[in-house]
Amino acid sequence: MPLRAKLLSQQPQLQSQRLMSTKDAYAQFKPRAGDEPEDVLFNSLYGLRSIELNRPKKLNALNGSMIRKIAPRMLEWAKSDMANVIVMKGAGEKAFCAGGDVAQLAQWNKEGPEGQAKSIEYFAQEYQLDHLIATYNKPYVAFMDGITMGGGVGLSVHAPIRIATERTVFAMPETTIGFFPDVGASFFLPRMSGFVGTYLALTSARLTGANVFYSGIATHYLHSTSLPQLESRLAELRFADNDHPAKRLATIDATIEEFVTGLPHDEPILLSGELRRAVDRCFCHDTVDDILRALEKEAQSGPMTAWARDTLDTLHKRSPTSVHVTLRQMRIGATWSIRDAFVREHAIAAKFMAGHDFTEGVSALLIDKRPPSWSPAASLEDIAPKDSAAMTKDYFVIPKDQPRLQLLNRRNYDSYPTEYPGLPSEKQIEDRVARGAATRDEVVDAFLQEKNGKQGVREVVEEVLARNTKAAKTESDLVEKKQLLWKY
Repeated sequence: MPLRAKLLSQQPQLQSQRLMSTKDAYAQFKPRAGDEPEDVLFNSLYGLRSIELNRPKKLNALNGSMIRKIAPRMLEWAKSDMANVIVMKGAGEKAFCAGGDVAQLAQWNKEGPEGQAKSIEYFAQEYQLDHLIATYNKPYVAFMDGITMGGGVGLSVHAPIRIATERTVFAMPETTIGFFPDVGASFFLPRMSGFVGTYLALTSARLTGANVFYSGIATHYLHSTSLPQLESRLAELRFADNDHPAKRLATIDATIEEFVTGLPHDEPILLSGELRRAVDRCFCHDTVDDILRALEKEAQSGPMTAWARDTLDTLHKRSPTSVHVTLRQMRIGATWSIRDAFVREHAIAAKFMAGHDFTEGVSALLIDKRPPSWSPAASLEDIAPKDSAAMTKDYFVIPKDQPRLQLLNRRNYDSYPTEYPGLPSEKQIEDRVARGAATRDEVVDAFLQEKNGKQGVREVVEEVLARNTKAAKTESDLVEKKQLLWKY
């Protein structure tokens, strides 16, 4: 039985969750002593509602004070007929949101169980907000302009519209600090093409600029100077009360395309060709030991030798516990719904808050500026392959006496809605080739027509076809036409 199916069969089904009442929701997000007064700025312009994260000196790191302002306002806008489009953005030029305020969490954890409870409560509020964004009933647009990591990914990656710019830097750096990719990463990373999500999760590798768009993490790419004008244009949009969400998103998509100025010519698709093949070869395995062996083999010879050696070095710097837990997360998460992902991640986060590596990793790397001392496993080799499953299993079981995270609505899905605009996925391209009787140009033209000539479509489709297809050679008429076949 494949590992993903086997692990799923071992997981108890989540019991039906009691929905938090509106009164309880507003009470939970009530401002508290010490909350900063202007760490989030709100603005209304015609039908546009904007949220600006306003801690530029802290790279707009997300803290509880900010969450407690954003969630109630979004709940209000969800019921307002006047709110047509929501925009989430960050103040300053460096960051959209560089992550959660992990230094504060580490400090709380050092206080013992009471402090750890504060950290766990922070994650509860963060995940409630992220799930609200993922299931929001209004068009939500994230300006991923600048550093977008960790908690900033949670505020953006589940949105139907995600705009990258030349300043965007994307990463999920959690294994670096002794944590695991959260904020719904259990849902979105395993659903990326091939094993790119596993690679990003385990290594904390970064994607920048147009490559955030090419990878499918962003749905659009604009130059940062276009964002203010786009925001003003979005404020002018009007929708009929009975307009379907897909129609509203299509209107917003077309509006964004008005501001497209082209993709950078000096920034080709990074995860392509030999590198992408190496990523899939090495990170397709279900155990950390097998991934390391694949990388060691890759490092011996061939065009990806340097990459494999660098990746091995990177993995050996990560928290061993985090790497093993994250790999299991990537395999099981592909079977979770969006609700399951946040509920289970909250339980996993609670275990990390009570453990050693998160507090040590944050303290060492971000505060003391020293190498971390991981425990109980100091290195990846300290966890034998036969012990990995037993070691990580506890992170994925929610004790019966532990309360489940209560979310703010009942909305749920198993895959992102198909009406989300963006570039074609590798699976969509494969399905088109599988229909048969199509040449390379015909496949590219079909997607260009479907996406109304959207920038990036040609580049992505041609890369996927070059890597995954071959021309048929069995019949002379097919050879002459160069019909494509997928390389299974």
